[in-house]
Amino acid sequence: MGEKFLMKGNEVIAEAALRAGCRFYFGYPITPQTEIAHYLAKKMPEVGGTFLQAESETAAINMVYGAASAGVRVMTSSSSPGISLKQEGISFIACAELPAVIVNIVRCGPGLGGILPAQCDYFQAVKGGGHGDYKMVVLAPYSIQELYELTVDAFNISDKYRTITMIMGEGILGQMMETVEFKDVENNIHIEKPWATTGTGMKREKNIITSIYIKPEVLEEHNRKLQAKYKEIEKNEIRVESYNCEDADVIVAAFGTVARIISNVIPMAQKEGIKVGLIRPISLWPFPVKEFEKYAHVPKAFLTVELNAGQMLEDVRLAVNGKKPVHFHGRMGGMIPDEAEILEEIKKITRS
Repeated sequence: MGEKFLMKGNEVIAEAALRAGCRFYFGYPITPQTEIAHYLAKKMPEVGGTFLQAESETAAINMVYGAASAGVRVMTSSSSPGISLKQEGISFIACAELPAVIVNIVRCGPGLGGILPAQCDYFQAVKGGGHGDYKMVVLAPYSIQELYELTVDAFNISDKYRTITMIMGEGILGQMMETVEFKDVENNIHIEKPWATTGTGMKREKNIITSIYIKPEVLEEHNRKLQAKYKEIEKNEIRVESYNCEDADVIVAAFGTVARIISNVIPMAQKEGIKVGLIRPISLWPFPVKEFEKYAHVPKAFLTVELNAGQMLEDVRLAVNGKKPVHFHGRMGGMIPDEAEILEEIKKITRS
């Protein structure tokens, strides 16, 4: 590893994208992620890349579609309502099997919401917010260091599978500052892209990038191809961290910055004679089902803690599959739970 820097989360995402070889960025400003665009507006020209502030989120995602079609590494970023506006383009890109990275620094909602942190876009991200049977890889960092590492990984994953990868973090993660240690040399994979629309020079057949398949039998076959790819991603790209789960009384499931709060609750519960474990999904899709299956018989119950009304809760319940109860504690509107209220929820479970 190389030198350490004290940086804001959004700026780390932008720097990581540059180090990953991203040379095209298209976006539209919206808090709390605007610093990504600010950073790239300054830095992208210095490395010979293209930064363009589009006239709208819809325009930005379609510019991503065009750049990805040419085989370059490309990124866009936004926050919740901006991501909603991109959904049609996201579905088109997924159907066309194009690699692209999308960043969502989530704000609270629904509607315009506010700039305070939330995790209310989980369903939109992992269930496919646009139309059709598609998936995208969704990575949920919980620290500034992970923001860097997972952003670089996102570009590699996208190229490897010709798919969209989303970095999804709460507003607090984009705005907070921590030290980050960059590598001297990035482990960027280099994959040939013979499918790209880079011009033929009259030497080969032309490439066509499309998301339109009119004949039903052709579209069905294309869908089968996509589903096979998603199964391959599920085999290879699950990321999860487990801690203290082997003989836990209660296992908490949390992702992103909420998992940081749980790490403080664990020693507090220990003082009360309660052993608390943590399962932190890092890939929200593909979801780490087997990790929950592994510990499904261990605790008295599971507890999911989220900044929403209970979205990852559904995936945890499916993974546990009725073997143990799964409880939920959530805060919304930009409110963040503190350690004491989470500990109280854990104590209620152990007393029940």
